[in-house]
Amino acid sequence: MDVFEIVIALLLGGAGLAALARRMSMPYPALVAVAGAALALIPRVPTLVLDPELALALFVAPVLLDAAFDASPRDLRANWRAVTSLALGAVALTIAAVALAVHALVPAIPWAAAIALGAIVAPPDAAAATTVLKQLRPPHRLLVILEGESLFNDASALLVYRIAVGAALTGLLSGWRVIPMLLIVTLGSVGLALVLARVMMFVTASISDVATAVIVQFCGTFAVWILAERLGLSGILTMVVFAMAVSRTAAEVIPARIRIPSYAVWEVAVFVLNVLAFILVGFQLRLIVTRLDRSLWAEYAWVAGAVCAATILARILWVSGAAAFSRWRCRPRPDGKPGPHDAVALSSRAAVVVGWCGMRGTVTLAAALALPTPFPYRDLILVTAFAVVLGTLVVQGMTLRPLMKSLRLEDDGEVEREVRLARVETLQAALVAAGECPDAEMAALVRHRYELLLRRAQAEQDGVDGVTEDEDGRWRAVSEDADVVRAVTSAERQRLTSLRADGTIGDAAFQLVEQELDWEELDLQQVVRA
Repeated sequence: MDVFEIVIALLLGGAGLAALARRMSMPYPALVAVAGAALALIPRVPTLVLDPELALALFVAPVLLDAAFDASPRDLRANWRAVTSLALGAVALTIAAVALAVHALVPAIPWAAAIALGAIVAPPDAAAATTVLKQLRPPHRLLVILEGESLFNDASALLVYRIAVGAALTGLLSGWRVIPMLLIVTLGSVGLALVLARVMMFVTASISDVATAVIVQFCGTFAVWILAERLGLSGILTMVVFAMAVSRTAAEVIPARIRIPSYAVWEVAVFVLNVLAFILVGFQLRLIVTRLDRSLWAEYAWVAGAVCAATILARILWVSGAAAFSRWRCRPRPDGKPGPHDAVALSSRAAVVVGWCGMRGTVTLAAALALPTPFPYRDLILVTAFAVVLGTLVVQGMTLRPLMKSLRLEDDGEVEREVRLARVETLQAALVAAGECPDAEMAALVRHRYELLLRRAQAEQDGVDGVTEDEDGRWRAVSEDADVVRAVTSAERQRLTSLRADGTIGDAAFQLVEQELDWEELDLQQVVRA
């Protein structure tokens, strides 16, 4: 019961810390990490040990699916060089730098364990960086690169992690077996993901109940991970491909009444899992604190500091070097002709931001917790991994906002232009469909509504191209309609409240109608923005 009460209290505290982090424009995992560290120092904290085999499936699978579902294959293809460079090159350099640093400070540690630690701290958590960046509205390509990197660096790092853990426990590692195994695992994971995506969409299409649909989504996520792991494939890679494949067809299969609440549930679930990861690490660290000799803490602190520095510097060096090489390739030729075009070459300022966005998070914590109990130097690895997460979140997370402001990287407006275009095109298609309806009266009513929507969308699109209020009266109409919408929705809500207050309707009817008004207001806010 004590553990349950502490977890509930910390979840509530995590929600408060997240609200505080939003006000401070910093990633909320930074404050949650500090809370997890404080938990390890509180006396009489109950012990709680998570099954290592459960850690990756519980924390990584839903978080990774949530991120991969929103990924854009088009943008990833356009930025494949930068994403591949970070997912492979930056991860490899980080693993090597960390393994060398740890082995230099602790010569007795096996190389396999040192490499495992490098793989644990290698993948950054893009969500921590993009939480801050989205508030500052940077160029869209920076967000694409960071989010795309987070999908594939987890796969590359954790594949090395699995190999290193196996070598540390068995003492066997054959290069002739690793390369074919990597090929089989990659192809098998992609094939399994595509098959399971079709199965999931077939099952989901027949579900009309919201609660059932959400449960199937969550259970399906864990089932995909477990099946991939049982078959000896990569759960990470399978989950990424599965989520991206599902997202291509989900819009046509899943109705809005299920999709909207399921998105809200997933957002809450990802937040809860992030907070729980830090809570469980705090419990684990508490166990280490109680049994570890104080003479070893100085050694642990040196190792943690060195690994944190190596992790940060390795990423900065790789990003800066790769960006500089890309710009060198694109330099003009001696005869004055333009050099080869590289659409994803990062500018020096953009490279600084990408290099500094190396905060570690849930994947690092889950990988550390997933180490088997008899793993050599497990306590040292767990403490070091948490120190890297805490250090990068606090140091880099809290300085990212002033860094962005000093570099003055601004939004290029690409997403907004595409949104305006999509609104106009979809509304025009809706008008054509309304004109083909057999019910003339209903078609006229629907057509009138969509004509209003189209005028608003065209007003926004034309405004981007420089149409002023004096040149076009559309903006005045938008403002007037906004006043009408406010008055109408306010009157509806006041009347509904008075009906419940005087006993004319009960709470059940009130809640149903209130929900309808919520949907109506959200719909109208799409039309009129004041």
